[in-house]
Amino acid sequence: MSLRALLSVTLGDQQLLSTPAELQSSWAICRVHDLAAAGKALAQHAYPVGLLLLNNTSDADVEAVDALLEAHQNTQWVGVFPAEMIKRPSYRALIVQHLFDFHTWPIDPARLNHTLGHAFGYAELDAPPAMTNAGKSDMELVGQSAAIAHLRKQISKVAQASAPVLIWGESGSGKELTARAIHNFSTRANGPFIAVNCGAMPASLIQSELFGYERGAFTGAAKEKRGLIESAAGGTLFLDEIGDLPLELQTNLLRFLQERTITRVGAARSIEVDVRVIAASHMRLEEAVKAGQFREDLLYRLNVLPLTVPALRERKDDLALLSSHFFKVFAQDKSPRLTGFSNRAMQAINAHDWPGNVRELINRIRRAMVMSEGRLITPEDLDLTMPTNLSNGEALLDARVRAERDAIYVCLLSSGNNISRAARDLGVSRMTLYRLMEKHGIKQPLYQQ
Repeated sequence: MSLRALLSVTLGDQQLLSTPAELQSSWAICRVHDLAAAGKALAQHAYPVGLLLLNNTSDADVEAVDALLEAHQNTQWVGVFPAEMIKRPSYRALIVQHLFDFHTWPIDPARLNHTLGHAFGYAELDAPPAMTNAGKSDMELVGQSAAIAHLRKQISKVAQASAPVLIWGESGSGKELTARAIHNFSTRANGPFIAVNCGAMPASLIQSELFGYERGAFTGAAKEKRGLIESAAGGTLFLDEIGDLPLELQTNLLRFLQERTITRVGAARSIEVDVRVIAASHMRLEEAVKAGQFREDLLYRLNVLPLTVPALRERKDDLALLSSHFFKVFAQDKSPRLTGFSNRAMQAINAHDWPGNVRELINRIRRAMVMSEGRLITPEDLDLTMPTNLSNGEALLDARVRAERDAIYVCLLSSGNNISRAARDLGVSRMTLYRLMEKHGIKQPLYQQ
């Protein structure tokens, strides 16, 4: 069995610092003695675990270490400090904001090796998902609710077929993410994925943009150009907001779906194109057909494999997981001292109806991460109001239980399943956190899908 990679960084009085020899049997250790060398080592190799050995360092040194750890958050860091240094604010901030765990001098090699092994386990849990057979990453549909699980199951089935797919969902619910998941799990995964927003493209340009044009086809056509349909050959063409496509273009698209050929603007010959079409709309196309705004025969051609993306209000069980996920995704926008969401923030998130769906959630969280001045995001940071009553008839006790459960869930995910750090963020002891986890049926480790 190959040794696990460990980066050991020593800073301070070098005569007092040394990596225990007992670790050599378990770890492939890269030893560096300054932060510049540490940064270079991290740039050249992904170390899942880092060991900080600090002694006789100044506050300025610790600030430099803080900057290094902020830039390399994917590494799980374990620190070793002089016991008296823990009282200094700079050390305490470093521990709370960046470290998986810490020890004090003198080192107990057995205990330290156990901590490093624990950190390595969490680093593996936090690693990117494995690659699929098609060479693409797993579905980026975060959530564990019944609604999102059902959508994943449908995507897995639809991806194996070659027929057109029609996705319906409210604005901001994740229709393009669903289309990309279908593409990534299909046999066309190694081909291009071309997304076209039919509602954002000027009507006068849609024809030439979709089908391409020949040289001299119109004023300004100095050379021939492949259209977006041709560019998607061998892959997937995603037509977002297909309901906004002008009627005359709907006729051309129908002909392509029937004959699998296109004709460039100004051309006399047809070109055969092998591409799978996935369309999406926030409006019900059946209603658009009745209103004379959408061709019925095109609807039948597109609606071979229909999928519905659930609105966020239909999957509120995912709010805590989604909030933690986006907090990690946009971590570069936040201040180092911001560690997660307050209980009040999670109550406000659960009470909000989310008319803008996941897109609205992302925008509110990103704004809160930039504007927050505290250690935890508040409802005010999110520009949300606390619920004054429970419109769904939910008892106050049930609301408190849900808020408590969500707060625990978010803190555990934000801390990388680190019980000590999550307990500190919640302001409770480790034993109290274990008791609360048992009360709510929360088991470790927590996974993000």
